[in-house]
Amino acid sequence: MIIRRERPDDTPQIRSVTADAFRSAERSAPSAEPGGDPGEVALIERLRADSGWMRELSLVAVDGDRVVGHVVGSRASVGDSPAVGLGPLSVSPDRQSSGVGSALMHAVLGAADALGESVVGLLGEPSYYSRFGFDPAASHGVQAPDKSWGEYFQVRTLTAYDGEVGLFSYATPFDGV
Repeated sequence: MIIRRERPDDTPQIRSVTADAFRSAERSAPSAEPGGDPGEVALIERLRADSGWMRELSLVAVDGDRVVGHVVGSRASVGDSPAVGLGPLSVSPDRQSSGVGSALMHAVLGAADALGESVVGLLGEPSYYSRFGFDPAASHGVQAPDKSWGEYFQVRTLTAYDGEVGLFSYATPFDGV
């Protein structure tokens, strides 16, 4: 397996992996239509069309010719400072719990750090994301876009972190989720 940047011809496989990964997820964005793909599929498509899309932070895990995982980072902000909004992170159900998600997380965090980003925020399970250095956002003075998210909204500070505090704002496509 290798981790590399997404290419245009990966799009159908990314769509499939994302749909399969979130179809049975305990928490998932609502589908736009009954019985349709989970909302994360449409979110990725909207992100690609948005100015917040960060091509350098859209990574796939590839095994042979098959995309088995995907993660994306998009432009966000903490107050007036740039930040990265992470997600969705998708792993093909037959490859979950095999290290694919961890490999994608390490790669996207390393890439964000290499790009000089300072803060990465996400909404996710604390017991999973804490292993990658994520902490509840409030512990860093970062306010979640929705106060009800509580400890599920987390941030990871990177090398360029300089104490940024304030409201975390995702790229516009997240408003529809």
